Amino acid sequence: MNFAIIGCGFIAKKHALAINNIPNANLIAVCDRVSSSMDFYAQEYGAKTYLESKEMLKDPLIDVVCICTPSGLHVQIAEEVAAAKKHIVMEKPIAMTIEETDRIMYASKLNGVKLTVVHPNRFRTVVQETKKILDQNLLGKISHTNCLVNWNRGQEYYDQSPWRGTKAHDGGVLMNQAIHNLDLLLWFMGDPVEVFSLEATRLRDIEAEDVSTGVIRFENGSLANVQASTTVYSKNFEESITIFGEKGTIKIGGTNALHFEKIDVQSLDNLAIQDIVRRVEENPWGTSGHQKIIEEMIFAIQNNTAPAVTGEDGRQVLKLVLAFYESSASKKLISI
Repeated sequence: MNFAIIGCGFIAKKHALAINNIPNANLIAVCDRVSSSMDFYAQEYGAKTYLESKEMLKDPLIDVVCICTPSGLHVQIAEEVAAAKKHIVMEKPIAMTIEETDRIMYASKLNGVKLTVVHPNRFRTVVQETKKILDQNLLGKISHTNCLVNWNRGQEYYDQSPWRGTKAHDGGVLMNQAIHNLDLLLWFMGDPVEVFSLEATRLRDIEAEDVSTGVIRFENGSLANVQASTTVYSKNFEESITIFGEKGTIKIGGTNALHFEKIDVQSLDNLAIQDIVRRVEENPWGTSGHQKIIEEMIFAIQNNTAPAVTGEDGRQVLKLVLAFYESSASKKLISI
């Protein structure tokens, strides 16, 4: 598969490295309106450079395009890519609104191309092991979950580019950082039905929120507490998900939610739990989430199956974030 990247900012380097690490994938083109932003990819990977995406998309050798632009530009570019019959790897969030998301999904379907959204945390070893436990119903009925993302993003982070922290092109801590953890909550717990949330902009000079706290009621009856921030002094403090069930408790924790801080499951003896913990500690990051997303996309194209993370998955977590925003703005409980 031959890949191209549109948007050569920070996150594009993760895509390029992932592509380079896959034996049957090649990065052959990049596009950015700032010529110097493409120099690295031309020198490191031999990629051809383009200032305009429409020119790049004329290349018949390109099979898949990774869209790594500011989020507010996703819909326009995705429609161009789909019209050119190229498959799409979309950086999160899939878009900024549900209307934009539906346009992206419609364009993909209309043109017969695959669409995947980059939610790479699903492929962390500890997350995979937790999903296995949940799929086997080893925790029984879930009472509630806690989801915490207390990180640091200093003002210099937002000052890197004028679009960062804006509501039109980026969003705040929920849309930009905690959206990965909300995706995991949905993957673990199923569909949400009600949310209530409060957002604030406390310490960063941005338009969107830098701190958020909220609650979710899921279709299965369980509740979730969600707290997210980019205001923690002086570096990332914690990223965790704790699941409380009638037959067990699991906490995924640490600075980047890579380890089991608690695993107590009624039906698993000490040896079984030690084996699970050992697998996690031997390789906590697992294969790069970006690499797994792209590998799964290649498999989906070759076998005409759905990608591991679909456009609908991206739509569902965006819908949840937007419900949080609506709740905060209206000071009301929102039904989803």
